[in-house]
Amino acid sequence: MIEQRLIRRRDPSFSALLRAIHDPPPQLYVRGAGELELLGRPAVAVVGARACSSYGRSVTRSLARELAAAGLVVVSGMARGIDGEAHRGALEGGGPTIAVLGCGIDRDYPAAHAELARRICDEGLVVSEYEPGVEPAPWRFPARNRIIAGLCQATVVVEARERSGALITADFALEEGRDVLAVPGEITSSLSAGTNALLKLGAAPVTCAADVLGLYDIEPVETSLRSLGPVAGALLARLRGEALTADELVRVSGIEPAQGAAALMELELAGRVTLEDGTYRAAL
Repeated sequence: MIEQRLIRRRDPSFSALLRAIHDPPPQLYVRGAGELELLGRPAVAVVGARACSSYGRSVTRSLARELAAAGLVVVSGMARGIDGEAHRGALEGGGPTIAVLGCGIDRDYPAAHAELARRICDEGLVVSEYEPGVEPAPWRFPARNRIIAGLCQATVVVEARERSGALITADFALEEGRDVLAVPGEITSSLSAGTNALLKLGAAPVTCAADVLGLYDIEPVETSLRSLGPVAGALLARLRGEALTADELVRVSGIEPAQGAAALMELELAGRVTLEDGTYRAAL
């Protein structure tokens, strides 16, 4: 059984950034195998809509993967949609991730994310200001968003409607003088209304991991096509221009279907592409 710990605001392991916010929690309950020093490491919040698009899922996963690979701790709320993809991407990038709950740390919420919670606990931390046994309640989630923002120097919003919990997290970050960034979205999509509004208000646009890493003076981890086979490299170059289905890729590339299937599997295993609703996208 994974150890559960309690740290109080006065403890040295309590995050200095979180202690500095207007309304810091008096304590944090912590679950997971990660060291408590994770709470004080350079971290970035990645948040967004629960009912997100395939584009949002793909961007979030690849962005979190690169941020974690470069050494940042990815913080989110373990909710469905963008939050879950942020945690998954960080784990794929080989980095720890922190999930902040609006209930007790012994409650895997939502229940569908019980396996994700286990993986987070293996590599990072699940934290909450609420005692074990406390059930989730709607009013607790806006309160927990101040902790997500408070643990981090910067908050990235990937997709958000006009009224979204992710925008509450961004507001908390702005109130504390932290950096807020947003991924640009389609102007006709309601899922982009919140993020595009943030951009109008002066949030920095995110089009690649380097846009975030620059705030921390961290260089992106270099990736190379030389580690891929020639067919996989050609398909990845094509996918950097547009998202395509497997059939479309085979048709425009002029390769045999069997070759294309093998190359796409190679790209997926290498984390260089994502597949959502039958469409392949190049990772950021």
